[in-house]
Amino acid sequence: MSATDLQGSDWRPVHRAKTYELVLDRIEEQISSGRLVVGDRLPSERQLSEVLGVSRVAVREALRVLEAMGVIVQGTGSGPDAGTVLTAQPAEALARLVRLHVTLASVGSRDVVRARIALERESARLAATNATAADHDQLLRHLAAMDDPAVTPEVFNDEDTAFHVAIARASGNPLVAEMTTALRLAMRATLLAHLREADDFAGVTTRLCGEHHGIHQALREGKGSEAADLVEVHIAGFYGVSLGT
Repeated sequence: MSATDLQGSDWRPVHRAKTYELVLDRIEEQISSGRLVVGDRLPSERQLSEVLGVSRVAVREALRVLEAMGVIVQGTGSGPDAGTVLTAQPAEALARLVRLHVTLASVGSRDVVRARIALERESARLAATNATAADHDQLLRHLAAMDDPAVTPEVFNDEDTAFHVAIARASGNPLVAEMTTALRLAMRATLLAHLREADDFAGVTTRLCGEHHGIHQALREGKGSEAADLVEVHIAGFYGVSLGT
């Protein structure tokens, strides 16, 4: 078959990858192989440019992408905090990504809530077994802050977020924890708007606090299934959705 015969068929030209994407590929290879681990410093822009045979602009673009993904942190100057260090902070990057897609309507807020319910059920189930005394102490501090009759919508929102994030962290599953945290952080603005617009803010917070205490009690008693069910009722009730609809 000649090239002429192929014209007009389903064959399409192969698009060349952008140079910074190739740089990302090389850095990912180093991470996958174990040659780069969390806490390691990456070579400088100049060194990466020379060893990879690309421009420093391409290296800089790749590093910006990695920083936005929560994979590296970059420090300036010449002190101990200078340079590019490999890290692992996916929750903030994931939360930003979810927020943007919700804003762009490529992911509906209802779908985010349903995903959050599914993940937080698993977090609660695992935390009922894996939570430590320190975890429970932290949860109690957040509960006490929310119980304060003088609590403001802003403070309640922050403490509510911290409470759910603490349960996720107590799950013992880092991936579930990061994904749960990201979704909860992505919904912070929505929750705050609901709290500010509530006709009976005190009544709403009293109900939510009661549900929080019920969840925590189930966790302390090691009742994972009950804690998971309570979490679903708590989240679905607030946003008016459920996994079954």
